[in-house]
Amino acid sequence: MTWTFSSDLDAYLAATGPAVAAHPVSNTLLITVADALARRGPHVYGDADPVFGWWTGADGTVSGALLRTPPYPLQLGALPEEAVHALAAALTTEPLLAGVDGISARRRDTDTLAAAWGRPSRLAEENRLYRLAGLVDPDPAPSGRARLAGEEDLPLLLEWVQAYDEELGQPGTGSEAGLRDRLSYGGVLLWEDAGVPVSLASFSRPIGSAARIGQVYTPPAVRGRGYAAGVTHAASEAAYAAGASEVLLFTDLANPTSNGVYLRLGYTPVEDRAEVVAA
Repeated sequence: MTWTFSSDLDAYLAATGPAVAAHPVSNTLLITVADALARRGPHVYGDADPVFGWWTGADGTVSGALLRTPPYPLQLGALPEEAVHALAAALTTEPLLAGVDGISARRRDTDTLAAAWGRPSRLAEENRLYRLAGLVDPDPAPSGRARLAGEEDLPLLLEWVQAYDEELGQPGTGSEAGLRDRLSYGGVLLWEDAGVPVSLASFSRPIGSAARIGQVYTPPAVRGRGYAAGVTHAASEAAYAAGASEVLLFTDLANPTSNGVYLRLGYTPVEDRAEVVAA
């Protein structure tokens, strides 16, 4: 039983393909990040080289994976318990993991790794992964309607995605190239009221069976009017129409408003995840 670490995306994809695809819900971030790296290049998320890892069990079968795209934390997918304990040791001995300053994983796995990390850490964020069990119309329905965003909307989209990142205090994910990629498959929707854009939602490119709702943003001045529910409902429908059979999303557990919105739309909890960072 062993971990293998590499900076070779092709080797990672060849080794982990079946294992990651077998759990498309828990591994949603691994799947979409690896897809973006394969299509758009190794530095789509930052200047530093990505790091990949996979766990091989006693029977010689790969049964779990991880990756890191600096400046983002080490991202773990669904892993056997023994793989998590072995990774705890590797965090202090593996050269390719020397720069890790944050870990994102299922809550129980994060607790195990934080305890064994050997350095002071703090809880930075707690998220809940949801899957759509059956789409429910917003009640009450917000005024307005959804439409696909287009090239002409790029300045507004970039402004709103950057504002979204600033509110969450996360590294910037908003780039013109990234938005153009999402526009290419109809992955960005706007909610308009009286012809004026008031809310945004996007979804990841469907891969295999799954797509994930990404940024959902409403400017502060027009919040509380149901626009986020309306545009999330529309984006969920669009993800199904694009070929996804599983529609997923993450929420911040510190935001009860958004969690309530998604529950009312028909999303159900799958698992809780946490991010710890070096203190």
